[in-house]
Amino acid sequence: MAVITVSEDERDLIAAIREIAEERVAPRAAEIDHTGEFPWDMKELLAHHDILAMPFPEEYGGLGSSELAITMAIEELSRCCATTGLLLAVQQLGSMPILLAGNEKQKRTYFPRLASGEWLAAFGLTEAGSGSDAAAMKTVAVRQGDKYILNGSKRFITNGGLAQVNTVFAITDREKGTRGISAFIVEKEYPGFSVGHVEDKMGIKGSQTAELIFQDCEVPAENLIGEEGQGFKIAMMTLDRTRIGIGAQALGIAQGALELAISYAKQRVQFGHPIADNQGIQFMLADMATKVEAARLLVYNAAAMVDRGEKNFSKYSSMAKMFASDAAMEVTNDAIQILGGYGYMKEYPAERMMRDAKITQIYEGTNQIQRLVIARSLLAE
Repeated sequence: MAVITVSEDERDLIAAIREIAEERVAPRAAEIDHTGEFPWDMKELLAHHDILAMPFPEEYGGLGSSELAITMAIEELSRCCATTGLLLAVQQLGSMPILLAGNEKQKRTYFPRLASGEWLAAFGLTEAGSGSDAAAMKTVAVRQGDKYILNGSKRFITNGGLAQVNTVFAITDREKGTRGISAFIVEKEYPGFSVGHVEDKMGIKGSQTAELIFQDCEVPAENLIGEEGQGFKIAMMTLDRTRIGIGAQALGIAQGALELAISYAKQRVQFGHPIADNQGIQFMLADMATKVEAARLLVYNAAAMVDRGEKNFSKYSSMAKMFASDAAMEVTNDAIQILGGYGYMKEYPAERMMRDAKITQIYEGTNQIQRLVIARSLLAE
């Protein structure tokens, strides 16, 4: 494994983000979870400190941060509040198709407002009948003159209904299977675009997850990303990269749960001494810390591979996302056990952390899909 490091400037930025997360984000986390309302104040906080600008190149108003720095930023935010960490992760996810395959005009049109945080982004791939089987989508796009007419819907879309910039995938030629899927930039105000059901979720409750509906939605032909038929490839290339951010979110949640468990174990007295003196608790903490550190190395390594331009990083990004999210579920579960009855109560953040951790095993490719990606890569070598 190569040395994993960031520049001195990025190291200073991550330190600043950690301070912001502890002082400004952490005090809001419980309320965001309780109300289930989108945290506009957190969005403004990240925008004010140029954190949302990290994924965008400098020539479009961004910071041009390395993938490793973005990963570390998501981790630090998620350590205090998974919903807030997701703001940065999805700003990258929703814009990644444009970064990978968009033309110069598209980048200059959308990136400055996304980098400033004025606009939010969303990624529209999943449908009610096509989750892991993305190729089974039903949404169609038909070319009519200088426009495409979209009909269909997308489900479980993060920032759905809030994002001004939606990268949406639709079928332009059903006979070609996955090679008949194309990608489009759909603005929130386009005729025929509306928001359907807003989900009531188990975790990341402050992040709005909604259905996107397209009824004869008019999209300018110039908003096609890349060429017709490249959509599925663009979607998979995007997820290869951005699932690292979900690994970082899971890592941050796990780190926060570990710190909570250590602190509580030192303070909680039973049978005349802190429970941290009990070997049973010590062994749990040791296992938790080892899982967190292993997840960190996997996540950081995948991000560093992207930064180095290595071509075979997909297997490693799947490993990172899969292991980190599984570790987050295990670590948060153990944290609740260490806190005992208090762990089950909303007075402490442990139960929120476990609810937030669960989605990291599911979105941006379930962990079963990640295992398929890893296995196929191994068998093809």
